[in-house]
Amino acid sequence: MLPAQQKQDTFTFTLSKSKMEQSTPRLTAREREILQLIALGHTSEIIAEKLCLSLPTIKWYRKRLRVKFDVGTTVEMVRKALEAGRIE
Repeated sequence: MLPAQQKQDTFTFTLSKSKMEQSTPRLTAREREILQLIALGHTSEIIAEKLCLSLPTIKWYRKRLRVKFDVGTTVEMVRKALEAGRIE
């Protein structure tokens, strides 16, 4: 590969990486934990019970996660998180 081509490939990779970082929000450990449980299909009630938190607290986390991912529904949030590699 020519040095100029190598530089361009590096630039393209860096640009796409920074663009991806902008589209995926920073999450706290608790937010990642709750997001993973949501992706596994657990209800807010079950998550609250598992984590020894109140139901209003879990609902607040769900809303905050939707805001961070800039989506309107939980399904969209989980899809974005999967695409970004935030959950398995």
